[in-house]
Amino acid sequence: MLDIKVIEDRFSTHRRIELLDFTSKLNEVVEKHRLEEGIVMVFLPHATAAVTANENEPGLVEDIIDVLTKIAPPDGSFRHNLIDDNAHAHILSAIVKSFYVFPVKRGRVIRGTWQNLFIVELDGPRHYRRIVYVLLGKFKQ
Repeated sequence: MLDIKVIEDRFSTHRRIELLDFTSKLNEVVEKHRLEEGIVMVFLPHATAAVTANENEPGLVEDIIDVLTKIAPPDGSFRHNLIDDNAHAHILSAIVKSFYVFPVKRGRVIRGTWQNLFIVELDGPRHYRRIVYVLLGKFKQ
């Protein structure tokens, strides 16, 4: 039988656009809640932030930020900016996505050697952001 646990947490960001490595937090959640086999989904309930997985190499992180700002520049001429000055963040979060799913086997998150979990802040800094972990599978007793 499969069980499900939903864990909510919060965090802060410090720059307008940044990537925050959440790999250790992801592993901690899976370990603390004793998911043995199944999946863990990471979800951000925000329209101006996203999640992705990639290598945590400083040059690559800056390259990703550079490419995102070229795709949708924060100072771009967008219709949404007539209402709120963050159209770039909405556009980029729609492209990157608000969730990521990892398999879990023998209590460990399965990911590639260079694949870390990143929160992608697109409209920071923010003092209050939410993150939701959905664990589905078999749990240790």
